[in-house]
Amino acid sequence: MRLTAFWAKMNQQFGENYAESVAKDHVIADLDGRTAAQALSDGVDTKTVWRAVCATFDVPDRIR
Repeated sequence: MRLTAFWAKMNQQFGENYAESVAKDHVIADLDGRTAAQALSDGVDTKTVWRAVCATFDVPDRIR
């Protein structure tokens, strides 16, 4: 998954204003206690980060 696709899905799920906040502020256990933004910065694959976001926030299948 490309980074642009990741952000498109984040925006679709959370809205453009809230998506960035979720990525920067919410610590996700499945990402070893990092935020999505930290995990991406650390080089974690975007698909892995997106799956962790989906699991944490119970993202509907239609957006996954």
